[in-house]
Amino acid sequence: MSYPCQKGKNMKIITGTKKGKRLLSLEGDATRPTSERIKEAIFSSIQFDIEGRRVLDLFAGSGQMGLEALSRGAASAMFIDVSMEAMNIIKANITATDFGAVSRTLVSDYRNYIRKASRNDDIRFDLVFIDPPYALACAKDALLRLAEGGLLADGALCVLEVGDEPLDFDGEEFAGFEVQKLTHYGKKSAVAILLFHRGE
Repeated sequence: MSYPCQKGKNMKIITGTKKGKRLLSLEGDATRPTSERIKEAIFSSIQFDIEGRRVLDLFAGSGQMGLEALSRGAASAMFIDVSMEAMNIIKANITATDFGAVSRTLVSDYRNYIRKASRNDDIRFDLVFIDPPYALACAKDALLRLAEGGLLADGALCVLEVGDEPLDFDGEEFAGFEVQKLTHYGKKSAVAILLFHRGE
């Protein structure tokens, strides 16, 4: 491989058709894969809402969240990351799990992707993973842009993982979202799972 990578520490598909498959991740701190503990908790919470869903892994990193969803029966997954090095890892993991036929990838900043995808009325996602680098603190911004761009299907589940970005959804702009679960993992991470309802 022409890019530095490593087998992710304890990073593998938890269950489904590719259970136990080991995944690659970038070396160093360029990406921060979701910890196994948090990933297991997320998928335990949404396990009955995955099959047949169209998935968006917006800050994909290694692609492990989208690939886990595919292993559990999701219909398709779109992987977005701004880093070409990360995308090389994602593509390698897609190939290793044999999900090429139901996966699409794009190297893009999340704002640019959402802006361009919003022009296509045929693009709707049922399950969205939003896990940006903690320092960017842009998870809620990405969530709102997806909703405003019409990219969320009615009944879509949105999973946000953040560092110290406040997970408050009291503003009028979040009226279409219903918080299903909000969990803090120590002082460093928090996860919110929201249900989206499209307005008339």
